[in-house]
Amino acid sequence: MGSNFEEYVEKTISLLRASKYLESDINDSVITISKTVVNNRIIFICGNGGSAADSQHLAAELVGKFKLHGRAISAIALTVDTSVITAIANDFGYDQIFERQLSAHGNEGDCLIAISTSGNSANVVKAVKKAREMKLRTIALIGGDGGEMAGISDHEICIPSTETDLIQHVHLVIGHFLMSEVEKKFRAQL
Repeated sequence: MGSNFEEYVEKTISLLRASKYLESDINDSVITISKTVVNNRIIFICGNGGSAADSQHLAAELVGKFKLHGRAISAIALTVDTSVITAIANDFGYDQIFERQLSAHGNEGDCLIAISTSGNSANVVKAVKKAREMKLRTIALIGGDGGEMAGISDHEICIPSTETDLIQHVHLVIGHFLMSEVEKKFRAQL
């Protein structure tokens, strides 16, 4: 008889295996992020809760390094400036915390990586819509049926699960893969 932990690991592995069917969307996302970097544009990343932590984690892989040394890659997690976030939330509403930051810092040719396990986070949905309006490239890391974010991004990497924790595991694996591939392409050019 297996343990609960063993079952949990097996569910995670099964979902990771299922994500191989997302390879085309993942490879298209690598190309989009790489174009952003080659054109000296900014990669913005946002999400709530665990996805906020993943946003910061992935931005750090590019600004610092993932595996390769080389020039820093411009990436900003829209989840880190508490003064800005709380001021926007207070003055405009929490649903505008990412959208407002994109309005201030984003430009055509930049890229937004939006992370939402449900695809229904109002502030992330608004950020994607604002990014599209501003002609930023958009990549959605979502789960389940994609929620409100389904069909509104240039590229969608939708994990076929409704279990938040499992979606987050796979998002991070895919995020690491994206950052690794971008780093290899960009830093190999130095």
